[in-house]
Amino acid sequence: MGHDQNFKNLILDYPRESIQFAAAAEAAGIDRGARILPIRQEQLQERLGERFRELDTPLLVEWPDGRREALLFVFEEETDPSRFSIHRLAHYCLDLAELIGTERVVPVVIFLHRGGYPEELRLGGDAHCYLHFRYLAWPLFGLRARDYFDSPNLVARLNLPNMAYAPEEKLEVYAQAVRGLLTLEPDPERRLKYLDFIDIYAELDDNERQLYQQRYSQEADLMSQFAERFIEQGVQRGVQQGIQQGVQQGEARILLRLLSARFGALPPGVQQKIEAADADTLLHWSERLLSAQTLEDVLH
Repeated sequence: MGHDQNFKNLILDYPRESIQFAAAAEAAGIDRGARILPIRQEQLQERLGERFRELDTPLLVEWPDGRREALLFVFEEETDPSRFSIHRLAHYCLDLAELIGTERVVPVVIFLHRGGYPEELRLGGDAHCYLHFRYLAWPLFGLRARDYFDSPNLVARLNLPNMAYAPEEKLEVYAQAVRGLLTLEPDPERRLKYLDFIDIYAELDDNERQLYQQRYSQEADLMSQFAERFIEQGVQRGVQQGIQQGVQQGEARILLRLLSARFGALPPGVQQKIEAADADTLLHWSERLLSAQTLEDVLH
């Protein structure tokens, strides 16, 4: 899965937090009475045809009581700023504005890596500018991670590894991201999903993972205990509901995520071994994960 899809999932799972994080000035007027709805891809693809952009994320903010006109946010993630096209974004925003029937559009571009990018587009002649287009640029690489260590915004906490920090702060940045996930997200499946997100962008090597286990043992143990309970409950529910095969597939997927997060890239053959295991074996391996120092300690 690419960075574009990772951020699209993040924005769709946490639309309000995404707007508050990347478009704070516009978010100030969005109260709890507003509904934030993603625009269906099928609708966009049908109406826009070749101009449809699958990995952009339009969100429509509506006020059911009608006290404010709807507001359309258009989110785009750009990994490499040199590939960003302001002309393409302007074209897409005009298409969406015409499709939705609104002039209230807020384009937001999240830049992941360093680099230069145009901030505005002006089209005109010698006498006048006839089209002036701007957007909200949100360069994650330019934000100080430490400024967001205590943020109550989950999207900000999950993106700590994408922000600026000194090399010696790397483990603390990772720990604060995991701590934010544990304190701000109660849903177990989303916890596991976004632990993956943190791991992808933190890019800890094996030595750094071991140091994390030592320095932040409380968070590491809590995450392992939570995962063990989640797996055990899933297996028990599956047995009770008579859908053991489906549960085994789900628990195998979760265990693979946890092993990758703990020990890094898994050797060839490990995925097949886990996917072929029965429910009791999966549970046994998940229990070993709490105290294991190596992958072999878990799967021997």
